[in-house]
Amino acid sequence: MYTDGSIYVGLSGEERVTLPLRMANRHGLIAGATGTGKTITMKTLAESFADAGVPVFLCDVKGDVSGIALPGEKTDGMESRIDKFGIREQFSYKAYPVCFWDIYGEGGHPVRATVSDMGPEILSRILGLTPAQEGVLNIVFRIADDKGLLLIDLKDLRMVLNYINEHRKEYTVTYGTISTQSVGGILRALLPLENQGGDVFFGEPALDIADWIRTDVYGKGVVNVLDCVKLVQNPALYASFLLWMMAELFENLPEAGDLEKPRMVFFFDEAHLLFADAPRVLVQKIEQVVRLIRSKGVGIYFVTQSPKDIPDAVLAQLSNRVQHALRAYTPTEQKAVRAAAQSMRENPAFKTEDVIMELGVGEALTSFLDENGVPGIARRTAIICPQSLMGPVDEQSRQILMTRDGMSRYDQPVDKESAYEVLTREMEKEALEAENEELREQLEKQKAREEEAAARQRKKEEEAAAKKKERAEERRRNQIERQLINTGAQVLKRGLFKTLFR
Repeated sequence: MYTDGSIYVGLSGEERVTLPLRMANRHGLIAGATGTGKTITMKTLAESFADAGVPVFLCDVKGDVSGIALPGEKTDGMESRIDKFGIREQFSYKAYPVCFWDIYGEGGHPVRATVSDMGPEILSRILGLTPAQEGVLNIVFRIADDKGLLLIDLKDLRMVLNYINEHRKEYTVTYGTISTQSVGGILRALLPLENQGGDVFFGEPALDIADWIRTDVYGKGVVNVLDCVKLVQNPALYASFLLWMMAELFENLPEAGDLEKPRMVFFFDEAHLLFADAPRVLVQKIEQVVRLIRSKGVGIYFVTQSPKDIPDAVLAQLSNRVQHALRAYTPTEQKAVRAAAQSMRENPAFKTEDVIMELGVGEALTSFLDENGVPGIARRTAIICPQSLMGPVDEQSRQILMTRDGMSRYDQPVDKESAYEVLTREMEKEALEAENEELREQLEKQKAREEEAAARQRKKEEEAAAKKKERAEERRRNQIERQLINTGAQVLKRGLFKTLFR
């Protein structure tokens, strides 16, 4: 509950436990075993931020967070808790301004990003590419930029990869070596992401981050609820989304310094999925964003079962802690409890490790920064009750709210001309030119064959004519010889007769 510049989180004995609003962008951790009250804590904090005019984003992993859109229900249990926390005057059962989102477009407005927005660095981390493959992917993005090719969805990326692979010799001198093996590796790595819904997530209209940083007409922060019931079944896509969202905020929001209240607060439930089997370079990227995004006025709260789910480099940046109960039945679980206890400032009044295992539902050990930024000692705290509905919103109410939130422009996908269409035309043109060239070559060969045949025919005719002429000349010679012989015989005959008859 928001009051007097701070968030009333709960009671430690008779003392109120509060989180100063101006320290809320120092990030935080909400941890605890399943069923110990993490979701209620997340929901209570989200309500308080909204009341303070701070826009909120939270993941609805189980579907029950959506009830924040409806007023809570009056029960004997709720009434007794209201009296317990001494908030009878301030408390009211109320709904909060909510905008529903869903990457698959089923439980809310679709959330989309373009491949270009994701960028080669984040995409490489998500796909788990080797250094060589990452280098090729950077070349692919650079060539796409130089050729003015828009990389919007995964079919664009696939088309560009195949196109560049076919023309790799042309690009090697300018951009570097592009191996077929690396291109094939990238294409294979895209398959799991596509199968998990990446073909739905990548596209347009892409989300404008400003649409998540809104207040309603009464100055209340809008609570953006991402339906993750289906999404968490696809960890690669879930991690892609969370990482992209943090990077998008970091790159697009201006520096804000220390504000009186955060510009926006994010709650990432099932945060361990972001780090599961993550390569070191990916963890470093997340650590960098978490460390620097504070100056943009953004607070990030990771919600998970145990602090050990969060890498130490990231955990060190989470100054505000809410530790719900952990159970320790195995040596591994006992080690996790010790780690959780050691991550909080010790309270001399009790042994933190023991209290973590004794906490009941709705209780937690809390440690928040004070007004001067000093971590408070761990305190056993009963978490305050939420004012909205503790349960899922009904489908009819969800649909009504979605028609009124002004975000309908995201509902229909837009497939404008991009790399796929441009390269398809170019490849069709190249194929047509190749076909025409082949036809020209065939025609030229046919023409050459015909000319060769004609030449052979002419030669044959010339040879026949020459032989005919030669035979004619020979006949004439023979005739002349016969004539000469006959003439000579007549002369000889006349001379002989003339001699005899003298």
